[in-house]
Amino acid sequence: MARDLAIDLGTANTLVYARGRGIVLNEPSVIALNARTREVLAVGQEAWQMIGRTPGYIVAVRPLREGAITDFDVTERMLKLLLQRVGVSRFNRPRVLICVPSAITSVERRAVEEAAKRAGASSALLMEQPMAAAIGAGLQVQEPVGNMVVDIGGGTSEMAVISFGGIVSSEAIRIGGFDIDAAIQAHVRREYGIGIGERTAEEVKVAIGSAHPLSRQLAAEVSGRDALSGVPRSVVISTSEVRSAIEEEVNAILKAVVSCLSKAPPDLAQDVLYDGIHLVGGGALLDGMARRIAEESSVPVHLVSMPLECVVLGAGKCLESFDALQALLI
Repeated sequence: MARDLAIDLGTANTLVYARGRGIVLNEPSVIALNARTREVLAVGQEAWQMIGRTPGYIVAVRPLREGAITDFDVTERMLKLLLQRVGVSRFNRPRVLICVPSAITSVERRAVEEAAKRAGASSALLMEQPMAAAIGAGLQVQEPVGNMVVDIGGGTSEMAVISFGGIVSSEAIRIGGFDIDAAIQAHVRREYGIGIGERTAEEVKVAIGSAHPLSRQLAAEVSGRDALSGVPRSVVISTSEVRSAIEEEVNAILKAVVSCLSKAPPDLAQDVLYDGIHLVGGGALLDGMARRIAEESSVPVHLVSMPLECVVLGAGKCLESFDALQALLI
């Protein structure tokens, strides 16, 4: 018998939760193709290792950008291969619950449903990521109290105040971890005339990136291709440089948090002030992000225990109770 699956189809990573088994797959949302024959060469972690390191006829791509499908055919093929790894076949077609950004359009929602069905699912249901994140964080979403979650993903950032099983106020922007990486790439190219890849930019962000001034100054050596000579060159950049480079993206996230909170009814806003904001997603791990949000919103901020897995764990909890699931679907 096919097991029900919950899927967090993220711009950066795809996670799959099997009912009764927990998380069974966690892979980058990347697929490597032969551009000449369109043959799939690798998917997931293996394909991610190829980014920026392949011949011209081999392309490693992310078929989802800003939380939406940009290449339907490639997304379907990637999803099909990932689902095969967890046992989905033509004789074993499970029902799937897919977590999607609340900002996607109705056309984008239909594209996600169709991609899942063509990848092997017998049926596809959609659930908003902020709701799944709140459940995964252990919040009492069915109670008449205000709970606020901030989910900073790779392609989108979403904020929602939830009460009594529904989203009362929300804000979603198509800015996330990849935009922060791109800002670091642009800074190194503009200030030093060196081109670096997105993997290098991500490594810099993880190593010395911060949203709030640190108690000590850090630095990292960055190597790339000189724009004038074309030869490899290395430079040393500091934490303060990186923080300045990503300030625009961080500020956009902060403004969205404040906007979401300002749209909540006064009583629910009071609940949030007492209970705090719950921070999830890969972007939540940026050093100092929780502190910046707390300072900007004047509300305590709590980083959940498993920020990267929180969304799919919340969707997985819903699979255990179909009646509860039906009430939370979009």
